[in-house]
Amino acid sequence: MSARVAQLQVLLEGVALPAAKQDLLRYARGEGAAPAELALLEALPDRGYASIDEVGETLQPVQPATNGAQPEQPRAASGLPPGDAYTDPSPEPGRVREPS
Repeated sequence: MSARVAQLQVLLEGVALPAAKQDLLRYARGEGAAPAELALLEALPDRGYASIDEVGETLQPVQPATNGAQPEQPRAASGLPPGDAYTDPSPEPGRVREPS
């Protein structure tokens, strides 16, 4: 089915957006859509669509579903970076600093 949805999205490339379901059907018929493509459009909920990707996502969801939960917040920093001279440049290029 995903190949048919992709073909339908290509067919709809010139449609004026946002478009209602009936506008999409009218445009597709004018472009000579196949019966299978028209059947996909008929299956759409009767509402407006802001993009062709929205039409495709409605017919064949590819984005992961979200459960509405907020992502876990990062923990507070654990203090200063390790060592006293962590960000100080080495006095001699290429010399390895001794551990503190």
